[in-house]
Amino acid sequence: MDKKTKELIELVRGLVSDVQGAPYPGDGFEPELYTIWYEHVQKNAQNCFEYLDDNFTEEKKQVQDALNKMFK
Repeated sequence: MDKKTKELIELVRGLVSDVQGAPYPGDGFEPELYTIWYEHVQKNAQNCFEYLDDNFTEEKKQVQDALNKMFK
């Protein structure tokens, strides 16, 4: 496995971990904690997309097509 792929896997694992740690909006829900979590996850998601764009340019179209299918 090459260095770029290892770095991408590390970024995606971090993002998935962040998403799994989302605060549950139940009793005692604190909007401030949600805001902190949300901003953190958004930053990590942006880092993943930027890394993909910078390092996997050939696969960029395939990634974009997959994302477009997800958000139809």
